[in-house]
Amino acid sequence: QVQLMESGGGLVQPGGSLKLSCVASGIIFRFYALAWYRQAPGKQREFVATISSGGSTNYADSVKGRFTISRDNAKNTAYLQMSSLKPEDTAAYYCNAVNGARDYWGQGTQVTISS
Repeated sequence: QVQLMESGGGLVQPGGSLKLSCVASGIIFRFYALAWYRQAPGKQREFVATISSGGSTNYADSVKGRFTISRDNAKNTAYLQMSSLKPEDTAAYYCNAVNGARDYWGQGTQVTISS
């Protein structure tokens, strides 16, 4: 059974930092591209960042220079380091693992940026 489990969300003041984790099980992790998406209330889910199986990264313009995606294949874990957080970063953040037609999602972790 495939499972992606996100953690690390919470309430942070503007300008603060958070590090999200996504632990995968039931897949050969190193073969998968990993991505983070987010969904704010009343809005569509949007792409945040991705890292390929080879380690190449790509970011949404809204988070470039503030967020860093990484992976540790030995731990079956993907990370999203978020800094200089803004109120508009408030959303549920979801982990996504893709390998061809295989496409899996986690349940999400809530990130709230507020003073």
